Amino acid sequence: MQPALLALQNRLQHTFSNASLLQRAVTHRSFSADHNERLEFLGDSVLNLAVASLLYQRLSDLPEGDLSRVRANLVKQDTLHQLALRLQVSDVLRLGEGESKSGGQQRPSILADALEALIGAVYLDAGYASAEALVHRLFEGVEINPQMQAAAKDPKTALQEWLQGRKMKLPQYSVVATVGAAHRQTFDVECEITELGLAERGIGGSRRAGEQAAAAAMLATLKAKNL
Repeated sequence: MQPALLALQNRLQHTFSNASLLQRAVTHRSFSADHNERLEFLGDSVLNLAVASLLYQRLSDLPEGDLSRVRANLVKQDTLHQLALRLQVSDVLRLGEGESKSGGQQRPSILADALEALIGAVYLDAGYASAEALVHRLFEGVEINPQMQAAAKDPKTALQEWLQGRKMKLPQYSVVATVGAAHRQTFDVECEITELGLAERGIGGSRRAGEQAAAAAMLATLKAKNL
């Protein structure tokens, strides 16, 4: 393993049995076909569960809706970007030449996605308990309190709470298409609420941004229909 990856492994406090998972987690799609997007997809779910468990323990008196909002604050791109900077993930990112020249090494969306991919990699390497322990270590220095619920809701959180308040299933997000060169791709994402037979799409510079745009479009549709 390269010295830079060994140093990251030490910062993660997890020794990989399968070192290729660590390397894939820091590989952007612009660098190789063996990139980190599938690990990111997995890590996103592991992160949400681990943070939910953490909040359930720490904020035992907070109702479901407020817990969801606090979690949204903790798993949003800005927070993950800061955690990735603390781990010095940018030092080991593998980017294509075009993405590297355009500042991808410091791009918040790329760093946040890589952090989720690292969580997914730990999950595959050693199971949920190890991945949860990593998430809890990452958030040790992050202030968590009920006041975080006052933060502005992002569209995905607002849509989730709207559905939960009506006892409906959460929306399904899927990438319909990716457009552009590898280092300047845009993501066309669909948000679907099957129970209402509704689907809206949004476009963003990352999968995460596309999901937020699609959720915003769905909220606008719900408002227009007076639902």
